[in-house]
Amino acid sequence: MNRERYHFIGIGGAGMSVIAELLSARGQIVQGSDAKDSAALQRLRAKGIHCFIGHDGTNLPADFTVVRSTAIKDTNPELALAIDRGQQILHRSEALVRAAEGLDFVAVAGAHGKTTTSGMLAAALVEVGTDPSYAIGGTVLGLGSGARLGTGSVFVAEADESDGSFLNYAPRVAIVTNVEPDHLDHYGSEAAFKQAFLDFASRLTEGGLLICCADDPGAADLAERAAAEGLRVVTYGRSKNADVGVAGDDVIIDDRHYRLALQVAGDHNRLNAAAALIAGIELGVPATLMSRSLGAFAGTGRRFEQRGYVRGVRVIDDYAHHPTEVAATIATARTQVGASRVIVIFQPHLFSRTQAFADRFAGALKGADSVIVTDIFPAREAPVAGVTSELITDKLPKARYVGDMDEAARLAASLARPGDIVLTMGAGSITEAGATVISALSEQAR
Repeated sequence: MNRERYHFIGIGGAGMSVIAELLSARGQIVQGSDAKDSAALQRLRAKGIHCFIGHDGTNLPADFTVVRSTAIKDTNPELALAIDRGQQILHRSEALVRAAEGLDFVAVAGAHGKTTTSGMLAAALVEVGTDPSYAIGGTVLGLGSGARLGTGSVFVAEADESDGSFLNYAPRVAIVTNVEPDHLDHYGSEAAFKQAFLDFASRLTEGGLLICCADDPGAADLAERAAAEGLRVVTYGRSKNADVGVAGDDVIIDDRHYRLALQVAGDHNRLNAAAALIAGIELGVPATLMSRSLGAFAGTGRRFEQRGYVRGVRVIDDYAHHPTEVAATIATARTQVGASRVIVIFQPHLFSRTQAFADRFAGALKGADSVIVTDIFPAREAPVAGVTSELITDKLPKARYVGDMDEAARLAASLARPGDIVLTMGAGSITEAGATVISALSEQAR
C-alpha cells in the first residue's frame, strides 16, 4: 500500500487531533506539532503518532502533506516553510474528507449542538452494532475518544461553519441544529452566514436528506428554502409545523410515539436526540431500536460535565460560548439545584463575538444567581480597542468582572454553599478553572 504522509500543525486542537487519529488508523503516516504538551498529544502518542512540542521548520519533512486549521497563520514557521517549498497544504476539513473517503458521510452543523448531536448519533450507532466511524470535536463519554475508524459504512462528523469549511463536505445526511448568526467576523453579515448554510445543504449527495430543527427560526427558514430547491427535508421540534414532533421525552413520527430515555439533562438535548433519531432511521436503523440506543449516550467532555463534588457543591464544566448555549446550560443547572443556587464563572471567547453579543450574553447570564466574568479568551484574534468583558458585566448588575481566572475560581468557591452548582463556561482555558474551584472548596473543608 502506498502510504501517504501528513504533518499536522496544531495537532492538539480538538478538530485536528481526531482527524490525525483517523488518518493514522487508515494506515497513513501521521505526525504533528503543537505549542505545548496536552492530554490530546499524550493520547496521540499512545497510538503511535509522533508529536513535536513547539513549531519549527526542522519538524517538517519536505515530502509530507501539511494539514492546517484556520487558526494557523501563514507566519507559522512550519507553514511558512511549506508554502516556500510548494508542499501540498490541506485545510483540516479537506483532510477529514480523505479520512472519510468511501463512507456514507453524516455531517452535523449548527452554531451550537454539533458535538452533542454527533456524539449521540455515533454512540447510538455503536450501541446497535453498525460500528460507525466518527470524528467529533470532544471526547464522547463511554466511547473513550472523539475519533474512531470503524468497519461499518457510516462516518459521523461535526461540520464546522465558523470559517466556511463545512462547504468542503458532500454528505448523505446533513443535520442542522440551528442557524443562529455567529462568526460574523468571517462572514461579514447575517445574510452571508445564512446563505452559507443553504450552500451547505446544496452539497448533499443525490437523494440525500437535510434534517432541520423547526424550533429555530434560522433552521426553519433553511428547511423552507432547501425544500423549494427540491432537496429532501425533514424538520423536528416542538413546533406544530415540525414533521417529527418532540413532546416531553417522546419523539412523534407518523403519530407513533418513541420514548427517549436519555442520560443527559436538558430540553435542548431532547431536540438533539430527535435529530440523531431521524438520522439513524435514514441510515436504516429501526426507530424503536434507535430510540432505545440513544440512552447509551453518556455525554461528551465539556458538555455539562461534572468535574467534582466537594462539601455538597457540584462543580460542572461546559463548553457554552454563545448566548443561546449559555442560557440553555444555566437552565439545565437550574432544574437540578432546587432552592439552592447556580454560580457561574464565564470566560467570553473571541473579541468579535463579545462585541457582537455583549447584550445577549448579559441576558443569558441573568438566569444564574451569581455571575463572575473573566478576561476574554482571544483564541485566534488580536485585541480590539474598547472590547473587554466589562461590556457584559456593565449590563448585568449581579455580575462581577474578575479578570484573572484563578482569582475568579477562588471567589466562586468562597460563595458556594452545600447544594449549589458552580458552573464554569466558555470555549477557552476556563475548563482549567474547575480544578481550582475544587481545590479551594477542599481547603475550606479542612
